[in-house]
Amino acid sequence: MGLANAVENGEDTTEHKHSGGFAALTLGSIGVVYGDIGTSPLYAFREAAHAATEGGKNVTPTAVLGVISLILWALIIIVTLKYVLLLLRADNKGEGGTLTLMALAQRALGRTGAPIVLLGIVGASMFYGDAMITPAVSVLSAVEGLKLVAPGFDVFVVPLTLVIIVALFLVQSHGTARVGALFGPIMAVWFTLVGVIGFINFLQHPSIIAAINPYYAAEFLLTHGHIGFVTLGAVFLAVTGGEALYADLGHFGRKPIQTAWLSLVLPALTFNYLGQGALVLNDFSALENPFYRLVPASPFFVVPLVILATIATSIASQAVITGTFSLTRQAVQLGLVPRVRISHTSEHQSGQIFIAQVNGILLAGVVLLVLVFESSSRLASAYGIAVTTTMVVDAILAFVVIWRVWLWKPWAAAAIIVPFLCIDLIFLGANLLKLFEGAWLPILIALGLITLMVTWRRGTRLVMEKTRRTEVPLMTIVKSLEKGSVARVPGTAIFLTSDPDYAPTAMLHSLKHYKALHEKVAILTIETTDDPIVPGGGRVSIEEISASFTKMKVQFGYMESPNVPKALALCRKAGWSFDIMSTSFFLSRRHLRGGKQPSMWRWQRRLYMILARNADDASDYFSIPSNRVVEIGTQVLI
Repeated sequence: MGLANAVENGEDTTEHKHSGGFAALTLGSIGVVYGDIGTSPLYAFREAAHAATEGGKNVTPTAVLGVISLILWALIIIVTLKYVLLLLRADNKGEGGTLTLMALAQRALGRTGAPIVLLGIVGASMFYGDAMITPAVSVLSAVEGLKLVAPGFDVFVVPLTLVIIVALFLVQSHGTARVGALFGPIMAVWFTLVGVIGFINFLQHPSIIAAINPYYAAEFLLTHGHIGFVTLGAVFLAVTGGEALYADLGHFGRKPIQTAWLSLVLPALTFNYLGQGALVLNDFSALENPFYRLVPASPFFVVPLVILATIATSIASQAVITGTFSLTRQAVQLGLVPRVRISHTSEHQSGQIFIAQVNGILLAGVVLLVLVFESSSRLASAYGIAVTTTMVVDAILAFVVIWRVWLWKPWAAAAIIVPFLCIDLIFLGANLLKLFEGAWLPILIALGLITLMVTWRRGTRLVMEKTRRTEVPLMTIVKSLEKGSVARVPGTAIFLTSDPDYAPTAMLHSLKHYKALHEKVAILTIETTDDPIVPGGGRVSIEEISASFTKMKVQFGYMESPNVPKALALCRKAGWSFDIMSTSFFLSRRHLRGGKQPSMWRWQRRLYMILARNADDASDYFSIPSNRVVEIGTQVLI
């Protein structure tokens, strides 16, 4: 069944990938998927209410009802309708996320898909900004509950936050398999608790139930002018993490994620926000920290809640950190960033990976954010812009997928997506009002990453074009060699190349300098497909082009790590025999130099050369045995 038909008929194309029962997957999704959005009650209502009441100076029942109504309807429209019910159906062989939408849309548009790639780059870049802010604002907001225990604890908030964050990043290299097993139960306890304490306070002032009526949200926006628009930017904090629903689709499947949201997460969040609103209606002074004021101001109640909140925010941070690792691997496979060393932390789950460079950069960024902003309130101003931009990108890409992949009429696709896009753009505009209060930060991070990705793509294309000018068609070389014009030595030579129709540069230089070639030669091409995972561990095609030359192509999905030993094992199964001990792997190494007539701007050329020099070694990236590798260099002027 085609993807479009599978989606339209409601078939969950992710189910076949997952082991474990439906209940286990649902519980797991509660821990991983909803960590970020599940900790939003710590600060979302507080920041939105402060914006609506000018810092708590003009608190009125109308303002409280309006803010709660805006939060509830943001959860319903953006998270429930857009992501849970619509976008979860737009999967690429069971995988989701911005780059997955990009791959689907680009494949559908073909050569006209360049703007789609740019959108994917923007969305991915904004995700990295979000990944830096989430751990900082989440852990800070949790630890700030200590202030209610004793005012003197203020001085310990930042140091304790830094200790937790550093510890969180230090354990990343050990993998998340064992810790991940605890995520679901802990977050289930968290959602149950926040729902219960919210419900208890809701009973103290049940009139807050009126906030479910969208009239109060609309009235607040229409009667408060500029303040209402500013408040929207803070209201959006309640749905940050909603985009993670789609990004984590491949880990759990559509139905478990939907079930977790509708049966536990959404009801718990709804009661908690209603409870916070009821609390403030009873006592306007509770607006200082309405979440922690939901329980009695006693260490017996506050300290356990702070501990559980800290654990929950650490889980939320863990989810976004591992998501960044996965996104980076996808970006490498799609040619958006240079190669990086990827370590697998599980023998059974290919998705559990660790990237030391990304981990170090994230840690440095998060620590810097905590030291500069020092409080969750200040950092909250920078939070929404990254997520709103990602959501706008998702909406645009979703329109292309619904139109060109699902084969809907353009007007029908627009009728579905345009209302969501308009709402996303309104939230984006509201968050842009906080540009000078901190929203500049994720924009600056994203602009840096966009520059990096565009430079890498352009530089790589130019290098390929320069190299192509000196290449010789493979069959021309093969016909010449088969005539016996070059000495042949025992053993097998495997040449890696990205274009199997032309003789690899390493082979040309080997012939030029050594005047000899192995008796058996294989031209190996490893390709990344538009599919996230290729069934069976990889797709192999073998073509014998002469008595001693063989062309082999192995395809991996863009969420898989290319692996030459694995590729050769697949080739052996397909009938190609070789002896690893008498096999040498030849790689072409390009040394870049500036030409007299540069093809790129000077700064861009320098940046590309720095990126190329620091890219992970090809033999490590492809997991080739180091004692069997021969690298032959060539100079390329750009």
